[in-house]
Amino acid sequence: MSVYIANFGVQNYEWPECLKRGTIATVNEVKAFELWKAGDREGYIRTRMAGLTVAGKQPTRAVAARWYNLMSIITQSVGDVWIHKEGPRIWWTRTTDEPASYYEKVEPVHPRRHVVVCHKPCEPWRNADETGAPLLWDALHPKAKDFLATEATLQKLTPDNAAYAMALIHGEPREQWHALPVWAAKVQSSKNKNTGARIYGGLDKCIWRMANTAFHTTAHANGQTVEKTVKNKDCLFTSQVALEAYIRELIEMQEGQCAITGMKLNFDDPDEDVEMCASLDRIDSSGHYEQGNLQVVCRFVNRWKGADDNAEFKRLIDILMT
Repeated sequence: MSVYIANFGVQNYEWPECLKRGTIATVNEVKAFELWKAGDREGYIRTRMAGLTVAGKQPTRAVAARWYNLMSIITQSVGDVWIHKEGPRIWWTRTTDEPASYYEKVEPVHPRRHVVVCHKPCEPWRNADETGAPLLWDALHPKAKDFLATEATLQKLTPDNAAYAMALIHGEPREQWHALPVWAAKVQSSKNKNTGARIYGGLDKCIWRMANTAFHTTAHANGQTVEKTVKNKDCLFTSQVALEAYIRELIEMQEGQCAITGMKLNFDDPDEDVEMCASLDRIDSSGHYEQGNLQVVCRFVNRWKGADDNAEFKRLIDILMT
């Protein structure tokens, strides 16, 4: 059993239908859906990369590959727990073994794409725990808020976060988590924010760090021979500001997730796991820092991957995560 946090459609437009039907859902453009249905992964990826995102951006291969996987995750889910935040309430359900259904529609939001909607049956959605107590967002521990909602289409929780989510759903005590130093630190940082104290970090600082590191690295990696030969790598962006803008686009397209593992990225929050910190990675490690050859991954992923082939490394990671 896995635990997922999810949204349903652009601007969450399919949520009312999910609530009414007792389903989880995802969408694909009609042409892309036909390729997914045929199991043509490469054709799907090429087609999606040739188009644009809802925000009008050119998707990377990693982003297109993740889109391909989304409908597979939804349709194959059986017995998994799905959590959705809507306003002040938290909703949850479990998927059943009933097959998914599909229908075409024109999206009710810009850019009003012609899409195929996939609905996978689940138990009726509930906004109370199993003891009957309401599940309210404002009642959550500040640390829990970091992982019980997402801007992404869906996010699979780590085992520890999933265990916390299940304790919440069962109405069980959660003091064993709340007593941990990182959870206590989150309470304190939350108090500081509420009192107006300045907290350094956040997405902007994280993006600056990655861009600055790339420019600094390339300045000292021009193939010179010292005790070993350093790989040639140049930053082909006109300025650090231009690279920062591109990194921001990547993060938006990746929906704040690691391009290789799909894990939620940490944007330099000192209260979060440092190994999940966002790290700029060259897809082809022998290539340059340039558009089309960059992705944002977790720090540990970048370290593990090293100079390995991106596709082969991702294949091995996928094996580990299944």
